[in-house]
Amino acid sequence: MVNSTELSENLLLFDFNSILYSNYDDTTVLTNMTNKKLPSSKVDDIEFTLPKNVVDRRKKSRSHDKLYQIMAGINVLAWIVLMLALIVFHYARPEFITGVQNFWGIEGRDFWAEEHLGDLLTLLQICLFLTIVTIVLRAKRNRRKMDRFGVNILILLIISITSLVTIYLTI
Repeated sequence: MVNSTELSENLLLFDFNSILYSNYDDTTVLTNMTNKKLPSSKVDDIEFTLPKNVVDRRKKSRSHDKLYQIMAGINVLAWIVLMLALIVFHYARPEFITGVQNFWGIEGRDFWAEEHLGDLLTLLQICLFLTIVTIVLRAKRNRRKMDRFGVNILILLIISITSLVTIYLTI
């Protein structure tokens, strides 16, 4: 059995020139990449161990992974910001004037409220920024086939972009 210090002393030396400048298929390349200092029986028995204070990321639960917790927190924060933007939207949008209001002569506002419009745009931009940060973090983190990307992030991205474009076009 070969330990990791012995392995670092006997670095694996592959014949890369024959691989780079030849037309081998994948199986030939793998068979030609043999260790020139260690016999093949010793290479098969190599075990790598992590230091005692380091946990293998692949065996750690997602709920205990700090980066995953940060991504989930940013995602929840983005949804909260979107809910706040919807509340501000209620007060910023033009009022719907019905036929009864026209009949009784009740006036309604048919323009965007300037005092709330700036807050609405800021909240939607913050939501869009947080969503993009979450998408980038998830794209870098998810490497396995069983890792899911998250449909809610895409929905949040579409809602944020559509809302911003609609408001900018109607102002």
